[in-house]
Amino acid sequence: MLNTRYARSGMVCTVDHLASGAGVAMLERGGSAADAAIAANAVLAVTAPHMCGLGGDLFALVHDGPGAPAALNASGRAGSGADPDRLRAEGHEQMPHRGDIHSVPVPGCADGWLALHERYGRLTMTEVLAPAIEHAIAGFPASPLMVPSLETVGPLHHDFAAARRTGDLIRRPGVARALEALAEGREGFYLGEFGEGLIALGDGEYTEDDLARNNADWVEPLRIRALGHDVWTAPPNSQGYLLLLALAIAEELDLPADPADPLWAHLLVEAARMAGHDRPDVLFEDCSVEAALASAAERRRMIGRDKRVTVRDLTSSGDTTYLCAVDGEGMGVSLIQSNASGFGSLVFEPSTGINLQNRGIGFSLKPGHPAEYGPGRRPPHTLVPALVTRTDGSLRSVVGTMGGDAQPQILLQIITRLLAHDQAPGQAIAAARWRLASGGTGFDTWLAPDHATVEVEEGAPWSGGLGERGHPVRTAPYGSSFGHAHLIDVLPSGILAGAADPRSIIGAAAGL
Repeated sequence: MLNTRYARSGMVCTVDHLASGAGVAMLERGGSAADAAIAANAVLAVTAPHMCGLGGDLFALVHDGPGAPAALNASGRAGSGADPDRLRAEGHEQMPHRGDIHSVPVPGCADGWLALHERYGRLTMTEVLAPAIEHAIAGFPASPLMVPSLETVGPLHHDFAAARRTGDLIRRPGVARALEALAEGREGFYLGEFGEGLIALGDGEYTEDDLARNNADWVEPLRIRALGHDVWTAPPNSQGYLLLLALAIAEELDLPADPADPLWAHLLVEAARMAGHDRPDVLFEDCSVEAALASAAERRRMIGRDKRVTVRDLTSSGDTTYLCAVDGEGMGVSLIQSNASGFGSLVFEPSTGINLQNRGIGFSLKPGHPAEYGPGRRPPHTLVPALVTRTDGSLRSVVGTMGGDAQPQILLQIITRLLAHDQAPGQAIAAARWRLASGGTGFDTWLAPDHATVEVEEGAPWSGGLGERGHPVRTAPYGSSFGHAHLIDVLPSGILAGAADPRSIIGAAAGL
């Protein structure tokens, strides 16, 4: 069992001990949880380009006193040159997965950091970005999570060409320049060296006006009362509503007291499937998911305790990084940031070496679809930040995970363990998981929901019971394909209890 870490005055949980250390350093200097989150994310943008970075997007929730948290959508928009007809004429039925600039919306990460800092920061951006800049200039050791992907990526940019083994030194001077420019203000990044390179690389996909447009919006969060708490997430274009809907469905399903019971897994799998089967039709930018959330009871009635539901009659690894921080004043930040798939599009802005996301794979190429690829549009997003408050409005938990389409499914299991079964963060995070998998890209689960397999981690006790109930089951190794989840829980005493996912190998929950 993973040990839960405890702290009195602040805590940061990330996928990399270097990032967690940077976040804690901001707290020690009097910075806020937002400062700590930005500093940690900036280090990850340097040391974990296989999961996140300045070429990707960001969502966050911030609890800063009783009541609803603030929700930040810093996801980028397609450029002015986005032309679905051209892609269809070239024979595409879906957005290109990799190696194509058309699947690269303008990155929103930097705008997200600036918005968080403007509203909640206490230190200067120069101070907050300093650890990341230092790692980019002086170098950092290649992590065991990054190394497997370097053979493919190395030839694409010289920053990675010499690294082949865990511990090999990597320097990213171009990223350091981009961070230094960002510390001076937004224009230095979006309209400076990086922005100029992106426009040239896009060859008509982007204009200067596209890059001048701010990608960070403060939006109204979504909420549902479940398991005696309020659970919050980001609204569309995030798929966060799937977590809330699945929790609402599952709460009245009379879950077994023991999560090792195969019935526990079966009912949560069915709750996730009933929540998500119509996602391709429901989720798009600015859509309303109120009707979907209100349908929890109707969807729940379809679920049987002994048999898997066929959902086709009901419908008309992705790589990301999640981190969380809580400071001594009680501010909590739940932040998720992503390239989409691994190193993203495998397209690099050549001057800075920043790898670009392929989040545009969320767009549709069906003519007239509400999520159709087009200028200025945001694609449907898998990113799901989560935050839990008590009924008095006080902060209970900040929690999230990477995992593509499986993010709501992973969080459903962790939050249920935490709130329904009173498990400690370390136990809830380390416990075996299941996920729905298509065998494809990790972003296509809901294209054929009845064909999705329930992948179960090695050592989990549910495979036989799930198979008996009609689920196609496949056992998979314990590891990153089941997410990197992190959690900080605020105990009634005010002590912080946190855990970083052991699947991340070098993750760390650090506090003071």
